[in-house]
Amino acid sequence: MADNDIIAAIATAAGRSGIGVVRVSGPTLGAFNQAILGKSPAPRTALMAEFLDKYGAAIDQGIALYFPAPRSYSGEDVLELQGHGGPVVLRELLKRCFELGARPARPGEFTERAFLNDKLDLAQAESVADLIDASTAQAARSAMRSLQGEFSRRVESLMQAIIELRALVEATLDFPDEEIDFLTQGGAEDRLDAVIARLEEVTSASRQGSLLREGVRIVLAGQPNVGKSSLLNRIAGEDLAIVTEIPGTTRDAIRQSINLDGVPAHVIDTAGLRRSDDPVEKAGMERTWAAIAKADLVVLLMDARQGETDADRAILGQLPASLPRVRVMNKADLLSRGSRRETTPDGVLIWLSAKTGEGIELLQQTILERIGWHPDDEDVFMARERHLQALERARTHLRRAKGLGGKLELYAEELRLALESLGSITGRVTPDDLLGEIFSRFCIGK
Repeated sequence: MADNDIIAAIATAAGRSGIGVVRVSGPTLGAFNQAILGKSPAPRTALMAEFLDKYGAAIDQGIALYFPAPRSYSGEDVLELQGHGGPVVLRELLKRCFELGARPARPGEFTERAFLNDKLDLAQAESVADLIDASTAQAARSAMRSLQGEFSRRVESLMQAIIELRALVEATLDFPDEEIDFLTQGGAEDRLDAVIARLEEVTSASRQGSLLREGVRIVLAGQPNVGKSSLLNRIAGEDLAIVTEIPGTTRDAIRQSINLDGVPAHVIDTAGLRRSDDPVEKAGMERTWAAIAKADLVVLLMDARQGETDADRAILGQLPASLPRVRVMNKADLLSRGSRRETTPDGVLIWLSAKTGEGIELLQQTILERIGWHPDDEDVFMARERHLQALERARTHLRRAKGLGGKLELYAEELRLALESLGSITGRVTPDDLLGEIFSRFCIGK
């Protein structure tokens, strides 16, 4: 990226709308503003103006907002032109920006410049995209906490504690002949234990945030005609899947995203699992197992009238050992039995009726418990998989350090690696190729 580049993009969604915004950012926009507005707008003041073409004729009329550096979103001079939201008008306005020397902005480039100009750290920058993409109100609130710096402050606090601990180690290494034991005098062991405990708390909150961002993939599995499609329809609140008394009606996976107490859930209804020579049905079952391989949780449905059969146990035996599962006895209404939850040697068992809806809330609560969601935890911030990996690396290094108290050089190196891992979250230590990958997933104009 050249330092003197001016970038421009349409910052509002494609299509017709009441208002459309073209955003411009660059190191200096004085001449640019004069050319397109015919005047120099006052900083941070709404200006009603005509947006001019190269002949001085009006392309559109609207509001211009000018934010001179460094008090702007990107840290550079920023001009926002808020006009009518017609696609043709916006394209003509953007074309005029290009005539004046701007180039098209890459996806996420405005936010990337905000990061490079120290307006946001990397975790905050990522939360901008997460806030835009939030699919539930809880996810939006958590993304906003990250954008406001809550996650970054927790990480920076951990880093500061490790830096102080490193100072004690380095002092001991620098003055080996002194009678003072800096590590013992400074309470290094207790400090390290405290840092590890705080890291565990941050990791727990981050896992909650990761659930909100990524959602949970739930596969409904079981033999044919046990009510998987009926359960999907009941959970989704609409008739998405065809329900008949004929076994094997569902031949392909049907997906639906729902809001599960604030957690985005992607529920997949699959073909029934049984022995079959039908090539179409066999293909459907192959897709069922493929979906199970990618699932975060499996809900195994069984017919309450038959109980857990050998075929059900065979399906359970084929599930990945580490994959969380919830067993469900459906059609409890046909036995005149109410919904309930049982704890058995093989795990949790839910009795419900997809037809009447009785027991659905009990199933939803159980699913949330199995994925580790704590709905009453308000201290949740948005987190990504790379954040969880960085926290896990930091925890590994700190635990190794705990066993190296007598080997100070190795102890110091583990602390350094833990610090580096945490620094990658906020962008203190971030390879350029990772930055490119992160910001390329943003929308253009942001």
